Amino acid sequence: MEKHHSTTLLTWGILLVGANLRLPITMIPPLLPTIEHTLGLPASMAGLLTTIPLLMFALASPVIAKMGNRRGNEWSLLVALVILLLGSLLRIIPSLIALIVGTLLIGFGISGGNVLLRAIIKDQFPQSIGAKTSLYTVTMGLVASLGTGLAGLLNQQFHMKLTMAAFSLVGVAGLVIWALALRTLPPVKTWQGSARKNVAVSHSLLAWWIALFFGLQSFLYYSLLTWLPSLWQAAGFSQLTAGNLATIFQLSGMPATLSIPFIAERRHGLAYSVWGIMLGFALGALGILIPGANFGLNVIFSLLMGVASGAAFAICIVFFQKKTADAYETASLSGFAQSLGYLFAAVGPMLYGFIQTLTGSWNLLLWVTVVLTLIMFVVGLVINATPSIFSSSDRK
Repeated sequence: MEKHHSTTLLTWGILLVGANLRLPITMIPPLLPTIEHTLGLPASMAGLLTTIPLLMFALASPVIAKMGNRRGNEWSLLVALVILLLGSLLRIIPSLIALIVGTLLIGFGISGGNVLLRAIIKDQFPQSIGAKTSLYTVTMGLVASLGTGLAGLLNQQFHMKLTMAAFSLVGVAGLVIWALALRTLPPVKTWQGSARKNVAVSHSLLAWWIALFFGLQSFLYYSLLTWLPSLWQAAGFSQLTAGNLATIFQLSGMPATLSIPFIAERRHGLAYSVWGIMLGFALGALGILIPGANFGLNVIFSLLMGVASGAAFAICIVFFQKKTADAYETASLSGFAQSLGYLFAAVGPMLYGFIQTLTGSWNLLLWVTVVLTLIMFVVGLVINATPSIFSSSDRK
């Protein structure tokens, strides 16, 4: 009974931590006009509220991975959740400094979940890695999408401070449940003082390939999320219609995120997934290039790219877990790949905007998307063909 209680709390903790991994970022875009007006934030700096968390992911990921390996992943995640909640509460204060500092803390806190949750699942639920991984990634996507829609609605009906406060309750719930779950677990594993040789992840060529794949999928997701609405408006769709197409892009990734961990367990499942991701991004981007395409066709193209984006993120998590031998390697690889990947991804939205401004062409951005997709496809095939990040001799 006690073990069942611990498992239930831990499962709820994983679900609620997942709910906090994108929501603090996706709730901000609908609030930007209010933030600019209320706090005097220049429009040129508004994009920083998305860029800052991505940069924090890059900077904090290796630090968090080391902290997890030394102090225990479960305990380290609790610390990250405390920092995440502090950042959320700071953003309620109507001050530009509080907003920036709070966003920095939120970026650090989310990094904790990004890096450690996969290792915890591998360690605590070795027989149901796919199910638990799908649980938190689908929750993450669903809550993030709902947050984008509800933030604007709450802000119109009430006030920005109340909206910020309401969403911070998700952070409170995650912290409380995780703290309760942590109390039911046995003493956490650490690798300090272990007889095992400590091999740096950066010494593994496969780890670099996985970091590149993670960076490419993040680059494409955040760039497309930022610029697709503007692209569709330039193609003649209304602001509302363009927003609806962008919402379809975001929501359609959830079924793929849910299914990829299970598909990956099947024979040739990883290879089929890599092919599917390439086809989704490439066909979707090439479809939008068709002049005079109507709303129905663009819904299909948005769905294709959205599914590919969700699948690409999910397969990264599968790589972190399948290409490592234990929770130590999973956390180390996750931290390494995300540090480099998010640093690359942070450049994406700005680079796409620069290219569009310089050339005046939206079509060029779609061709860039196709080229990056093909590079990611080749990288994915290389990863799939390589058994693990370390040889057995490296682990001794």
